[in-house]
Amino acid sequence: MDAAMVTALAALLGAPVAAAAAVYGTRGANRAAREGNLLTGYDSFSSKLMAERDKAERDQAAAEAKVATLELEVARLRLLVTQLGGTP
Repeated sequence: MDAAMVTALAALLGAPVAAAAAVYGTRGANRAAREGNLLTGYDSFSSKLMAERDKAERDQAAAEAKVATLELEVARLRLLVTQLGGTP
């Protein structure tokens, strides 16, 4: 076999190996990108959930404070009605 024949055989055998390596490498890169997107999406989703939870807790605290204020007002008005001779 001369050098030209060896080069041609190496090219014929090397091309499928290079193609297989490229496919395998692309699959790995795609998997890494997909997993990266998944983690980014999960972090974003978690941040949104935590922000929503914090807002709900603030809203609940405000509602509880308003209920306490209204209960005090009801108690004051009942006392006032009783002092004026009525029955609440």
